[in-house]
Amino acid sequence: MKTPGIFGRYAFAGLLAGSLFLGAGPSSAATQIDLWHAFTGQLGTLLDEQVKTFNSSQSDYVVVATNKGNYSETLNAGIAAFRAGQHPDILQVFEVGTATMMAATGAIKPVYEVMKEAGSKFDPAGYIPSVTGYYTTSDGRMLSLPYNSSTPVLYVNRDAMTKAGLNPDMDLSTWDKVDNALTKLKAGGSKCPMTTAWQSWVHLENVSAYHNVPFATKENGFGGLDTELVFNGPIQVKHIAKMGEWAKEGKFIYGGRKNESGAQFRAGECALYSESSAGYAGVKAEAKFAFDIRPLPYWPDVAGAPQNTIIGGASLWVMAGKTPAKYKGVAAFLEFMSSPAIQAKWHQDTGYLPITMAAYELTKSQGFYKTNPGTDIAILQMTGKKPTGNSKGLRLGSFDQIRTIIDEELEGVWGGKETAQVALDKAVERGNKLLRRFEQANK
Repeated sequence: MKTPGIFGRYAFAGLLAGSLFLGAGPSSAATQIDLWHAFTGQLGTLLDEQVKTFNSSQSDYVVVATNKGNYSETLNAGIAAFRAGQHPDILQVFEVGTATMMAATGAIKPVYEVMKEAGSKFDPAGYIPSVTGYYTTSDGRMLSLPYNSSTPVLYVNRDAMTKAGLNPDMDLSTWDKVDNALTKLKAGGSKCPMTTAWQSWVHLENVSAYHNVPFATKENGFGGLDTELVFNGPIQVKHIAKMGEWAKEGKFIYGGRKNESGAQFRAGECALYSESSAGYAGVKAEAKFAFDIRPLPYWPDVAGAPQNTIIGGASLWVMAGKTPAKYKGVAAFLEFMSSPAIQAKWHQDTGYLPITMAAYELTKSQGFYKTNPGTDIAILQMTGKKPTGNSKGLRLGSFDQIRTIIDEELEGVWGGKETAQVALDKAVERGNKLLRRFEQANK
């Protein structure tokens, strides 16, 4: 069996021997299902609650959830464990690791196979297409289960707007209008008019999709491994150049490559914050100020904009080489995690998208969107238009490393060391070298 890419080759005979057992009260012979994940803090607590609910709902299986660090660290831990024959049953992998997991055909067992063999009540048509499209084959077969899917939105500190003399209800739907607001915020004494999390995801990957321009050829990698990066086009350069101007003028304050800047926003130091919809849980829990959630702004001179944003987050991959009993338990757990009640609560608690229309409709019927204005923006932003080849997502090999390259080049722009055009040209050139290596390794 061929197992290409970073997972290497492995014989599964040794993996099939024996089952793990964990006593759980009266069900001492319950089959243990190991889940490795990247959640800490409040998200880790909420995942633990879901696992506890599942474990207490039946006596055949016991899911053990273990944090393995951040997304990159969790993927690397899964790879190392697979090579050693000590991998978990389920591995949470962030969306940029999708191409890597797809290439490792001998290391995974597709979700559609797991559910079919278990006789599970599983209907892919019930899942939100703009979410599941990221994790399915071209003919609609689901490879991994979407679990925590988010999309970027704009958080607004209403108190900071008022303090700077601005109407907190002012229109911020376009980047032109955001530009005007930042100028007034700076003049009004704001030390942090705007900050962002996940700069590549929000300001290149999603800006490309939102304006229906390619981030890479071959439908952003969905059409084949021979894709090439093209995010150095006019729209992307314009956007990054404007942010570079804001950084120079003190209107955009860079806080880090991931979501480190969230602490500044939650502390009330920043007025505007572009971040994942899943940032809602932290903002709601920590903010001592009035805040709004707005759609991600767009450039109004681009025909057809806004299109739709794309997802971030992660999905659950089932690992190969396990026993039928394990897979039956995995299927039961994934079916539980997809249920409307569980998904609706997860969506409401975290700001992640509900992965099924049933969970969305349940949330709406419960009146959550009326009592929590703005919490439906993420799903409306994702589903308002049918995704195009430029806006259904990204499927690129070595993309975690490519993001690191993008981060390095963007930091050169924020620091005034490079122009936007030069930085993006360099990021494309460097990133394409990684894509060619990935393509060669997975032929």
